[in-house]
Formats: sequence, C-alpha cells, structure tokens
Amino acid sequence: MKVKLARTAGFCMGVHRAMDMVLTEANRGKRPIFTYGPLIHNEQVIDLLKSKGVVPVKDISGIKQGTLIIRAHGIPPQERDFLRASNLRIIDATCPRVAKVQGIIRSHTRKGYTAVIVGDCNHPEVIGLMGYANGNVNVINRPEEVADLPKAEKLFVVAQTTQDAENYREIQEAIRKKVPGAKIFDTICDATHTRQEEVRSFAGHVDGMVVVGGYHSGNTRRLALVAEASGLPTFHVETEDELDKTLLADMESVAVTAGASTPNWMIKKVVQKIEGIRGRKENPLDRWIRKAFRLLFMSNVMVALGGFSLSYAATILSGKKPDWIHPSLVLLYLYAMYVLNRFLDKGASAYNDPGMASFYRRNRFLLICSGMVAIAGALGMAYHLGPPVFLAMAVLCVLGIIYSIPLVPPRLRHFWRFTKIKDIPGSKTLSEAIAWAMVIALVPQLEPNSAGAPETVFIFLLVFTMVYVRSALFDIFQAQGDLIVGAETLPITLGEKRTLWLLKTVTLAGAMLALIAPALSPVNALSFLLLLCYALLMLSLLTYEKRWLYPGTRLGAMVEGSFFLAGLLSLFWHLVT
Repeated sequence: MKVKLARTAGFCMGVHRAMDMVLTEANRGKRPIFTYGPLIHNEQVIDLLKSKGVVPVKDISGIKQGTLIIRAHGIPPQERDFLRASNLRIIDATCPRVAKVQGIIRSHTRKGYTAVIVGDCNHPEVIGLMGYANGNVNVINRPEEVADLPKAEKLFVVAQTTQDAENYREIQEAIRKKVPGAKIFDTICDATHTRQEEVRSFAGHVDGMVVVGGYHSGNTRRLALVAEASGLPTFHVETEDELDKTLLADMESVAVTAGASTPNWMIKKVVQKIEGIRGRKENPLDRWIRKAFRLLFMSNVMVALGGFSLSYAATILSGKKPDWIHPSLVLLYLYAMYVLNRFLDKGASAYNDPGMASFYRRNRFLLICSGMVAIAGALGMAYHLGPPVFLAMAVLCVLGIIYSIPLVPPRLRHFWRFTKIKDIPGSKTLSEAIAWAMVIALVPQLEPNSAGAPETVFIFLLVFTMVYVRSALFDIFQAQGDLIVGAETLPITLGEKRTLWLLKTVTLAGAMLALIAPALSPVNALSFLLLLCYALLMLSLLTYEKRWLYPGTRLGAMVEGSFFLAGLLSLFWHLVT
C-alpha cells in the first residue's frame, strides 16, 4: 500500500528538548532520576524512560535525594517554588513556547488584566498556565463559552500551545465582538499549526489518515479531529498492533501523521506495517519494486554498491584503465563491515529502524554467513593483488570488526569511560569516512605502478568529504535512537544545528577540492563533473533541514544517490573520452 508520511510527524521542539535533557541525564548514570509527572503524554516513551531508571512521581515528600525533572508541559509557580525548596537537584524541561505563554500571563495579570486561556482545563499545560494568573483567569474551550465570560474592561486571551488553530480563530472572533478592546496573543505553537494544516492538505489526495500517538495526548487527539473534520476516514492508534488491516486493505493510499510526543521508532513501525498491507488496485510490480528497494537498504547491499560506484569513479579520476577488481573489493569489504557491525552493535537499531532490526533478527544466520564470505572474498582479491594489499585489507578488516567490541576488561571499565572505539564521541562518522577513503584511495596505491602522491591525496580527500557528510547525516536521522542507548555520535555531541552547519562546510570544502584538483594534481577534468555529487549532498542536507522529506527510504536514497551519481558520471566520462 502507498503511504504518504507527513513531514511534520513526530517530536516537536519542546518534546525533543525535554527528551534530550532526560536521556542525557540518564546516560550519565547518576541515579535516582525522577520526572515531576509523566514527561510527555506517551505511554511507550514513559515505559522506555522507566527502563533507563527515570521514574515519574506526583509527590516528592518521600524522596530525599536525586534529580527531579520538570516536564515539558510546565507547572504552576507555586509548585516550582516548592520543588526548589527541596534537597533535590532540579532540571527544568518546560517547553520554551509554554514558558513564553507563562510570561505573558504573569506580566498582564500583574497589570490588572483578566486572563482567558483557550484550552482544556484538565490538561497539565493549562493547569500550569493558570498558576501564573494569580486567580484572575477563565478557561474556555469552545466559542459558545465566550458568552459566559465575565465582563472586564482589561482582558487578554492566550491559547494552550497545542490548541486547534481553527477553533482558536472562532473564539477570537467571538471575544472581539464581546470585548472589542481585548488583547489577543497568538500562542499556538508553529509546529501545532503546521501539523494541522498539513493534515488538512491530505484531504482529497489519500483514502484515509492514520494518526499515531498517545490517547492522552491533547495535540494527537486534535490531529485526529482535524483529519475527521476534513472528511478523511481516520484511525488514531498508539501502536502498529492497533491498525485495522481489514478497513485499510480497502484503501489505495494512506497518509500517516503523528503527535508531538510520538517518537520516530513508533511512527516507523506503523508505516512499515501499513506498507505491508496490500491495498486495492495495487500494482504487483510496483509492490515488488518497493520491497526489493527496501531489501537493498536493509541488507546494506545499497551502501556496498555505493562504495563500488565511488571506487570506480576514483579509478577513472586517476586516469587508470577501469577494472572491476578494486570496486568489487570495496563492495565486499563495505558489505561485510556494515553487516557484521550491525550484529556487534545492535543497541540502537530497534529504535532507529525497527523494520531493519527485525530483518536482522529473522535472517541472522544468513547475514552473518554472507558477511564472513564477503570478508573472505575481499581478502582473496587482495591476496591476488599482492602481499602489501592483502596485509592492508587484513588490518582494515580487523579494525572494522573491533570497532564495536569492548576493548577494556570488565573489571577496569569503571576507570575508563570509553570501552569501545565507538564510545569515543564523534568517532563513528570519522571512522567510516577514513575507512572508505583508505580502501578506495590508499589501498590501490600499494600495487606496483601506482599513482603519484598528489593524485592520491586529492582522491582521498574527495572520498573522505563525501562519506563524512553521508555518515553524519545518517547519524542525524538516527540521533533519537542513539541518544536512547547512550551512543555519542556527532549530532549528539555537537547538536543538530551545529552538525548541519559543519556538514555544509565540509560539502563546500569538498566541492572546492573538486574544482581545483585538476590544476594541482594529475587528476583529470572528471573532477568538475563530480561537483554535481556535492550539489546532491547539499540538496540532501537542505531537504532534511527544511523538512521537505521525512527521514526515510526516499531521503536515504537521495543521500546514497550521490555515490551512484559519481559512478554514472565516471562511466559517461570514460565512454566519451
């Protein structure tokens, strides 16, 4: 079945920030850790946090020590003062958008204004907002309730940040008629408004809408109501097991969105479950192509083929006669390393890509055997190319395998923070880029009659920059799962914004190298064509940053496409010249 995934699905900024704060604290290993009430309205996330030692509490009277985290919805100032008077270490994870509304209420009620909050009076965010009004507050949720508001010369209106934008607009109009001089603030979060508008945009383009998120989540429930009001058959589910396959099977295409407190791994599980349903009028060939394409990604054959293409491009770039030995060696090496490391380091895979994690569990024996065969094939080819190449490939294979294996004995691990090479912050991105560059650019130079040093350096740097951007961008896609298991990848160490800025810089640096390489080394003018590969990488960065595509198969294919484009451009260059 065709699935259209909303660009805005998943964690909003406030929830993302709160989760980052809690998981960072949990990964430090300092216990006990508590949240003052559930951090967000999602039972699966709460259960996950409990498994990491983070416990929600309503009353702190029996707690003598530890860290207490104020949830994203915020709390009344009286409760905040009470918490700060305790012996607990307090971390405030209140969403900045909510804090802004709290400030508006406090400032205007001190000036004698009467507050009107549009929202659910029982919602934790609204309860917290009411505390800032010093009792001079009214809470309404429907336009009809405006008539019951008391008359006040000085009145101001704010909305719960996850309120329905259309409902708030109608209430604003009613209040302006009753109190023409009322101050009205647009406090609905941009993410909330954008999600609701995107849901409305699906009407007429899909047969149904699936909304993923907690049943107690106000913004998720409102998304479902918006979808229903748009005329779409709507299914609100918390997990993929709640999907109605019978009703969905009668549809040709389905849109999927998710509440602001729904994690990526839950969205991916639902999407993959829906894609597995055969919809009406579905073309069997299209279905087979999608499954085959997905299989190439899950099995890591796609990334290995990308390495093959990049190796072929390096051969043509150096002016050598093309052969299939080096690209095939690269393909086998990369396939083996990615497959075997997934089994050696499987911590975050269940969160980053549940479908792939399930695929590896089901095909464990076959994949491990194919990985070992690939290593044997790579070493066999290397032996054929000479002892120096064989020795270099043997070292690279050993380094690739021990990357995810603990190197510090269990008795000594409490003395040293990093027990594996992968534990070093940012090492994953750097290690991948260096490994690709070495096997593609340096290993061929160990053969007789190899290219000169300037040419090798430029090819090494071109490969390094392209792979570094690819690896780090995939780390950004997988940051949520990596943070859960405590992996310190580049985006977690630097933050997403800084990482994107770094990747743009590296992409531009690589493009500049491609531009000047023919003038400073024996590299041929194919280097100019490779600027298109860097353009595609930059487009991938912008596509993620602007949320033009949700991180998934299509965006992943765009990133990997830069390597395939390098191979195609090289083949074109070889045929023409």
